[in-house]
Amino acid sequence: MIVGIDLGTTNSLIAYFEGEEAKIIPNRLGENLTPSVISIDDEGTVYVGKTAKERKLTYPDQSADVFKRSMGTNKKFKLGEREFSAEELSSLVLKSLKEDAESFLGTEVKEAVISVPAYFNDAQRKATKRAGEMAGFVVERIVSEPTAAAIAYGLNKKNADTKFIVFDLGGGTFDVSILELYQNIMEVRAVAGDNFLGGEDFTEILVQMFFREKNIDQDELDVKTLAHVRKQAELCKLGFTESRNSTLKCKIKEEVYEYEINIDDYEKNCQLLLNKIKKPIERSLKDANIRLKDIDEVILVGGATKLSIVRKFVGRLFGRIPNTNINPDEVVAVGAATQAAMKERNEAVKEIILTDVCPFTLGTEVVVSRGGGVKEGGHYLPIIERNSVIPVSRTERLYTADDNQDMIRVKILQGESRFARNNVYLGDIELVVPIGPAGQEAVDVTYTYDVNSILEVEVKVLSTKLSKRIVIKNDDVDMTDEEIDERLASLAELKIHPREKEENKLLLLRGDRMYEEATGDMRNIIEKYLNNFEQILDKQNPADIEKAREELKEFLDNIDEDIF
Repeated sequence: MIVGIDLGTTNSLIAYFEGEEAKIIPNRLGENLTPSVISIDDEGTVYVGKTAKERKLTYPDQSADVFKRSMGTNKKFKLGEREFSAEELSSLVLKSLKEDAESFLGTEVKEAVISVPAYFNDAQRKATKRAGEMAGFVVERIVSEPTAAAIAYGLNKKNADTKFIVFDLGGGTFDVSILELYQNIMEVRAVAGDNFLGGEDFTEILVQMFFREKNIDQDELDVKTLAHVRKQAELCKLGFTESRNSTLKCKIKEEVYEYEINIDDYEKNCQLLLNKIKKPIERSLKDANIRLKDIDEVILVGGATKLSIVRKFVGRLFGRIPNTNINPDEVVAVGAATQAAMKERNEAVKEIILTDVCPFTLGTEVVVSRGGGVKEGGHYLPIIERNSVIPVSRTERLYTADDNQDMIRVKILQGESRFARNNVYLGDIELVVPIGPAGQEAVDVTYTYDVNSILEVEVKVLSTKLSKRIVIKNDDVDMTDEEIDERLASLAELKIHPREKEENKLLLLRGDRMYEEATGDMRNIIEKYLNNFEQILDKQNPADIEKAREELKEFLDNIDEDIF
């Protein structure tokens, strides 16, 4: 049997497929939700879930939560005298779910489909897979959370040619997916998201409102008191489900504080968070080439969508009442279990075909000609565009850039910036090439990305037939704080240039943002306009710069349509 797991920031669930439907497996406490919290006592006993969450209030220095946000990084969480990575803590949650499933089903459970946020990058997905393996699972597939939710809802769709958007706001991450269902095929058209936006942030707003109202300096409070305030803020947030007013009540240094909050005031304080939600929606609609009015249905997923201000915001944004027929807390686990049933070729779901997409652009660094024989390195060449249907394979032919060049190095990058240095480095391949004039030797660079988030890169020299290939298996592709500081320091040492004038800088930043939002031919057009403007800036002629600035602004205005 293959189970489906929703490994969440706040809560995790496990489900299995029986008969014609997926069912949630209760944990050892008889509850469907297992809090994603770990606590370890002085004797080394590991507590998982509700017990760990409760223990965190009294032993915050021996407990950890919200570690999902750090998957795929080198960040360490100190629990007492021990240190753990996010994937190690996640593996303890997964191991607990595995034990609960085996106890409930009365059989060993070896295989699993695990969900991740749609916008998790390659390192984060592989860290999730490793966490599952450390817990004793054979991880059959990593599936995006909105895709899993869409599977759960799509099984019951009666109408063909239906376009719907999955709005997934969990405890720590936000994802949006646009899908289309026709006949027995469910196609993911586009995904976007924010890995640092979720219900935890809405709780933090209440915490900060409370501190401001009571004039309390949180820096003077110990971690135990802060954990207590946060728990009370969470309860206050849940109180808005039943009433327009809710009270945050807590005890600090033997003094009891009460703060009654009106839903309108709370909503006003959450405006920045709500506005952040719009950006991924805009991007996914643009990538899918679908207008908001073409969406037939909006599906809410994730515990944070139960918050009344979120539901109100979504209803106002889309102009319709969202679909919540399936419990938002459970829908991802249900979909993951259904995906597991598909892997097992279960008779109840064998007719459903699912296509997924690559959530980010994969490419390499190239040298471009700036005219007049000037060559400039450091530019990004997209090879597999984000939201390409997977599995996908793309090949680009690249040529030597310099005379007497004897080596070609292909940097493997992930990201949306037109400059290579701003994207995530995944690895590289070096190949020897025959010496000759620039442009004489060529290599074919092939990127292949599959449904399990595995990237294979092959580079082949055309003249010698020599080739090399690698499969990306990076443990950590995130920059350290020191590397970020070094980069900022190096940028600060650059000479002041006309492009640093506010109006020029703003226009270039806007162009870079639109380049990252665009795909395909539109990216090439934007790149051409930006390169032209930068060349004119280099000449430092004020009159030419002003003229070029107006032309670029007009071009960007024409293509930057407001979807809403």
